[in-house]
Amino acid sequence: MAKRIGIGVIGFGWMGQAHSRGCRRAPSYFPNRDYEPDLVVVSDTIAERRDDAVRSFGFRRAVADWHEVVTDPEVDVVFVTAPNMLHVEMATAAAANGKHVFCEKPVGGTPAQTVEAERAARRAGVITGVGYNYRWAPLVQYARELVTSGQLGTITNYYGRFFSMYGSDPMGLLSWRFLVDEAGHGVSTDILSHSVDLPHYLVGPISKVVGTGEIVIKQRPLPVPSSEGGGGTHYDRGKPGDPTGEVTNEDYIGMMCVFENGARGTFEACRSMVGPESQNQFEVYGTKGSIKWNFEKMNELQVYLAADHAHTGFTTVYGGDRFPHHGNFVPGSANGIGFEDLVCIEDHEFLQSVAVGRQHVPGFRDALQFVSVQQAVLDSWADGRWHDVVDLRED
Repeated sequence: MAKRIGIGVIGFGWMGQAHSRGCRRAPSYFPNRDYEPDLVVVSDTIAERRDDAVRSFGFRRAVADWHEVVTDPEVDVVFVTAPNMLHVEMATAAAANGKHVFCEKPVGGTPAQTVEAERAARRAGVITGVGYNYRWAPLVQYARELVTSGQLGTITNYYGRFFSMYGSDPMGLLSWRFLVDEAGHGVSTDILSHSVDLPHYLVGPISKVVGTGEIVIKQRPLPVPSSEGGGGTHYDRGKPGDPTGEVTNEDYIGMMCVFENGARGTFEACRSMVGPESQNQFEVYGTKGSIKWNFEKMNELQVYLAADHAHTGFTTVYGGDRFPHHGNFVPGSANGIGFEDLVCIEDHEFLQSVAVGRQHVPGFRDALQFVSVQQAVLDSWADGRWHDVVDLRED
């Protein structure tokens, strides 16, 4: 018999809504499951969002105070989708109340906060999950199979990048994402985390790095306070002549690295480039072949296997029901799936882990693995030297 899992969500912005939809949709896509999701309670500071959570999403109730979510006896799992710098307090409180915790990446705004959250959840003995949703793309799953099966030979080089235009407009409002006190670090936390998680999944750990960074757009228009009928996200624009404030976290981060297996890697993440919309891309090169994937074309994988296609270039492999989870959404080949389908897969896998009582992967330990790399990159940016990646885990 499937296990009922009571769900609480903290923060009902884009990702809070995406996970709520994912949990609600999962039963219709995954009939062979061991759980039944029950949307119990959501918290948000905006009344309109709370009303919509009950009316449109089917939550039993919605509250302004997130503490009511982590203490509700009907809640088994808490999804933390609030701004980064609030993650650690919320995740720690949920774990202390015996709730399993799924937290959007990066589980805190700074490496130290991720360390604190991981330690608290581990000591509480709860199951954790983290929002590295790109792992669940069916063709990324297939890419891992190509690597781990040895079809690419010995991996020698990895190139990862995440270029996004969400911060490319100088008139984009100075939202919390651009402030170190509210978001923590900038793109090294926000999107480099995705870019570095993928090779951890595909290739293995990183042992040493050298890095650099930059704040490209140094001033942005101030949002109108919500008490005056304003507010706004990083997608909203100010006007010429509006008061401005200082951006306090980085727009760009870059690094070179050495993997524990000896492969060399290069990474970049930027939110202020003009052109790439959401280019989370990797290239993996081995002695027998190579692969390329770009989220902007997430249903395509470029594959070169020297044994089959010597000197003939890359072949495009299209997503389809022969790859993990794709067939749960659409049959056949080249019938594409989208971003929120990845979130639904992610939510299904996490709830399944909770239902059977196993630690989920990726969990807070995987978030800690990334911030160990991030800390080394930030230290390298400060002094211009190579740094070893030191596991930040605390007992």
